[in-house]
Amino acid sequence: MSSNGQPVVVLVHGAFAESASWNGVIRRLSGRGLRAVAVANPLRSLEGDAAYVRDVIGGIGGPVVLVGHSYGGLVISRAAAGDSAVGSLVYVGAFAPEPGESAFQLSGKFEGSTLGGTLVTYPVSSGGNEFRIDDDKYHHQFCADVPAEEAALMAATQRPVTERALTDEVDADGAAWRTVPSWFVFGELDRNIPAEAHRFMAERASSRDTREIAGASHALAVSQPDAVTDCILEAAGTSPRATSG
Repeated sequence: MSSNGQPVVVLVHGAFAESASWNGVIRRLSGRGLRAVAVANPLRSLEGDAAYVRDVIGGIGGPVVLVGHSYGGLVISRAAAGDSAVGSLVYVGAFAPEPGESAFQLSGKFEGSTLGGTLVTYPVSSGGNEFRIDDDKYHHQFCADVPAEEAALMAATQRPVTERALTDEVDADGAAWRTVPSWFVFGELDRNIPAEAHRFMAERASSRDTREIAGASHALAVSQPDAVTDCILEAAGTSPRATSG
């Protein structure tokens, strides 16, 4: 728990991003008196990544709002299962899986994702393959509503993800949104996960509030930090909307 008695916001990035992608959101949360911790998601395997996030939550030692972007949505869904410290979940352009589903499966559930054609694939020493988005295609694919100079930095600092992580299926305990209140915010022009998929997952999870941001890309935390922050504040119970509801 933060020193002012508010929950700590734990931010989990997804594939092809890194923890600094939350910087704009962190600044805004801090301005509203909320402490935030951006986790360096390993992006190696779903269970291993979730275990790491659980360690971070345990180290905080108090209530948290758990926020995930993209693949990070699977990670928070698994990490929060059975953890009473997690009071709410926020899915930011993120997957909210049912048991038996993977990121790969969910991304193809509805038409519209163009991610596959932008990926560079290469083997890793631990076995299997790893993916990154081609630098020349990153801006259009991942963050079309971000200035070109910033998009180039994001491409250079992107964290690759293993094929295993994207194809790992969620186990029977991996859908924490079934019991933990959840919020959803996503971009209308998300080219990684189609908006139709986001709407489907939000409805399935009985989202407390679903926000579709017109014209926004997949990199919502970078391009639309105000909208993401507002959603987190509501989930934390500190926004005027939350306190009046």
